[in-house]
Amino acid sequence: MWNYSDKVFDHFMNPRNVGEVENADGIGEVGSMACGDALRLSFRLDEEGRIADARFQTFGCGSAIASSSVLTEMIKGKTLEDAARITNEEIAAELDGLPREKMHCSVMGREALEAAMIDYYKRLGRNVPCNLLQTSTELCHCYQVSKDTVRDAIMTHKLKNIEDVTNFTKAGGGCTDCHHDISDLLRDCWDKMDQEAATAAAAGAPLQQLADVMGPAPVKHAEIDAEIVTKIRELLENDISVALRNDGGDIEFVRYQEHRVYVRLTGACAACRASEATIKGYVQAQLREFVSDQIEVIEVN
Repeated sequence: MWNYSDKVFDHFMNPRNVGEVENADGIGEVGSMACGDALRLSFRLDEEGRIADARFQTFGCGSAIASSSVLTEMIKGKTLEDAARITNEEIAAELDGLPREKMHCSVMGREALEAAMIDYYKRLGRNVPCNLLQTSTELCHCYQVSKDTVRDAIMTHKLKNIEDVTNFTKAGGGCTDCHHDISDLLRDCWDKMDQEAATAAAAGAPLQQLADVMGPAPVKHAEIDAEIVTKIRELLENDISVALRNDGGDIEFVRYQEHRVYVRLTGACAACRASEATIKGYVQAQLREFVSDQIEVIEVN
């Protein structure tokens, strides 16, 4: 169970600025309702070029609602240049912190603001300022997360594995097709940090400076094993799913991360009171027997 601050609960239970601004100067949309969280943010400027009104609509969890709500409060009265400087870390700080697993909600709010500002400049037929342009390659197509966003998160927060990246950016939380790309970025970023630390050590940098460069000692990152994923899919589709359909239910493969298999029960199984027994006593037991004895099966909604 995650610990949420009083501010998060307040903005979730009493969200500010819900809806859409009439005659908006800029509208930005990020995310996908098909894959999970989605956010639409709109704003209107006053005669002095400051944000007079900002509103949001979101399909997401309580953290997404709270992050969007507090962001609209933060940007009111600011120029676009000042609003553009707001980081997702500042959004989380304004809420007195977010759980590590929910940091992607603040990232989504920041990206929606960027999209709305880009929309504003395009409507005027003006060149979009370089700091607002999304020039990076899209890495996660499910949640439209760029490679630069993932790289910056890894370097800034010293992220160590795919699960960390998903928690901070949402990337990799959908179809899992981008997991290999995330693994490559993790390796490249940690190689770069290793080189920076080696350079600093060769220059006689003090231990504290080296610690600042490297952060906590990284956990060795395991590459996603495509063969294991294939075996999991085959067992789920050809055996486990067939058995569950006999009782009016079914199961969907969601993703695989470091020995964890995330699945979704559907049909009669989704509402069954014995769903936990199905997950642990049957699905997990089958996967451990025929795929790997280290597998843990986790049900998601």
